[in-house]
This record gives sequence, structure tokens and C-alpha cells, in this order.
Amino acid sequence: MSTQKLISWNVNGIRAAYKKGFLDWFKDTKPDILCIQETKAHPEQLTEDLLSVNGYKSFFSSAERKGYSGVVTYTKPEPVNVTNGLGIKKFDSEGRFIITEYKEFILFNIYFPNGKASKERLAYKMDFYETFLKHLKKLLKQGKKIVICGDVNTAHKEIDIARPKENSKISGFLPEEREWIDRFLDAGFIDTFRVFNQEPDNYTWWDMITRARERNVGWRIDYFYISENLKKNLKSAFILSDVMGSDHCPIGIELEF
Repeated sequence: MSTQKLISWNVNGIRAAYKKGFLDWFKDTKPDILCIQETKAHPEQLTEDLLSVNGYKSFFSSAERKGYSGVVTYTKPEPVNVTNGLGIKKFDSEGRFIITEYKEFILFNIYFPNGKASKERLAYKMDFYETFLKHLKKLLKQGKKIVICGDVNTAHKEIDIARPKENSKISGFLPEEREWIDRFLDAGFIDTFRVFNQEPDNYTWWDMITRARERNVGWRIDYFYISENLKKNLKSAFILSDVMGSDHCPIGIELEF
């Protein structure tokens, strides 16, 4: 039996995180796979030590628009296949996906859209959600084992947000966004953190402007989900809320095979 540690973190700009000691944290933490969202950079804008971290392969997906979105997966195990999207231009052009397939599972590293900016962006987010769920249902029918991680940009339940009433009409906690997570879980997925921890006050994002992190007025919007056929492999799930360097903190799981 071997244990794999997977970590996911929205760094809110990989170059900014780099200046705050990102690589030192990475080398100390030693995950088997590290999924990063919101890189806000193209590979050619990054230094060599971010492109090739010793012991890891790195796979980048960048938005067409500079300084926006973007994901990278650093992996010790060699994937058997890597893709950068679902083959749908309007979603893939924003650099929101890295899909790495391994012998044991398919891993989706995703930066889901934020719907706060406008009605159009909320519609785009909901379309993204629905399209992704349709894709996942096909994979489940084929008996695939699936891990999904990233910034989902929605807090699921009242326990996942410090101020539920005040935010009930704001994108990120709208009824239709939360209902999509219900349907997604009902389709055959597990919110790994809640397998081990049913307590309130566990958040992954805090508003920087209001210094909300100091008061722990946050949202749990970053998740690791697994398909139900991986439940027996799940050994732990955690939130690393003491790790600074972004308005989000890292989250992780351990899987045993």
C-alpha cells in the first residue's frame, strides 16, 4: 500500500506567491501532487525554478487573456495522459482546466468561474457547471475513478460560510449555485473534508480588503471531491488555514492504494 498526498491551492497569482515564499512552502510540504489555481501567468513569464521544481513534472494551462485565471499541476507520479480542457472553446480559452490521468484515478485541477462581476458572468459560471457535470456523468458511466479539486467559487451550505444570511443574494452563495453542488454530489461524488470534519468555522477564503482572515469571517469555496468508488481509498482530508501567501489557503487529501 502506498499513500499519495494531494494538495490544492488558489495562490491568487503565482508570481506574487513566489515572492512570499511559495517554493519554500512547497518543498517543505512535499505533496505527491500539487494543484494550483489562479496562476495569472503564462509559463514564459515565470522563472525556471517555478517551471521545473525538482522531482516534479509541471503542466500549465493559461488563459488567452494575460494576467488572468490559469492553473498548473505539479506531479511526482507520471500521468498517462494530460489534457487542458473539455474541448469547448469558450471554457478552454480561460485556462481553467488541467486533467491528469493516472493508473488509479483521473484528476481534475479546476479554477471554476466567479459569477460576481455581472449577470453574464453568472450565466457563464452556471453553464460551466452544467457542462462539467454532464462530462463527469459520462466518465462515471464508464466506471472511472475521479478526483476533482480547486476553487469552486461557491460555498455549499450555511456551515461553509461565516455570514450566510448577508450573502444569500451574492454569487458564491446563491440558491442555484448551491443547488448545483447538491446535484453534483447526488451524481456520485463526496465532499472529502466533510467525511472527517462536521464542524463550523472551517474556511478556505477570506476577503483581504476587510481583513476578514484575522476574524475568521470566511467562506469554504475550495474543495477536494472524489467519486464514491474511491471512498475506501480516502485516508484524510484537511484545510491548511495557517498557510499564508494568498486570500485562499491550501487544502488537501491523502489517498491510499
